[in-house]
Amino acid sequence: MKNISLILNAILLAAVGILFYLHFSGGVASSTSPNQIAPGDLKMAFINSDSVLKYYDYFKENRTKLEAKGKKLDQELRGRAQGLQNDYEAYQRNVGNLTIGQAKAIEEDLTKKQQNLRLYQESLSQELSTEEGKMNVDLYSKITTFLKKYSEEKGIQLVLKFDPTSDVLYGESNLDITQDVIAGLNEAYKVDKAIPSTKNDSTAAKKN
Repeated sequence: MKNISLILNAILLAAVGILFYLHFSGGVASSTSPNQIAPGDLKMAFINSDSVLKYYDYFKENRTKLEAKGKKLDQELRGRAQGLQNDYEAYQRNVGNLTIGQAKAIEEDLTKKQQNLRLYQESLSQELSTEEGKMNVDLYSKITTFLKKYSEEKGIQLVLKFDPTSDVLYGESNLDITQDVIAGLNEAYKVDKAIPSTKNDSTAAKKN
């Protein structure tokens, strides 16, 4: 789950570079088109990414589901590994009573089971990695979509990420839109969750 905490870094990575570009290109403001923003007119805000991830219901719920699935698959894998260990110990106890052919056949079977277990472990790891990747993509999409709409409504041209790992060292509290973003994201997620159930209810009503 280490990659999840870094998702907002990708969302706002270019923001500082854009800010510096707009600042140092101020000398040619007179030749800019009407649609371009002069440095003095730039309205900025920032969000605390740690707080967003901590309180965003979509992320909390899906992270919990992914962690639960990971634990379940891990238990299943441990069970298979224990079964293989039991088979190996049984072979060790009885090897003295086996013919060379029987011992060789059992050894080959154990080797095959070991290989299959390794492949199964790799498939589980890939499955969880794929689901985590999909969640990260969805998280990126939901946050950037909301920030775009929010910024258009508030007249904001630039949103920065503010946490101990970011390049933003200080920001006045009136530029902090974290709570607004969290509330807006959770409200939008609540609506998204209600849509499928509404469709199902409508379908059931038509059948009745």
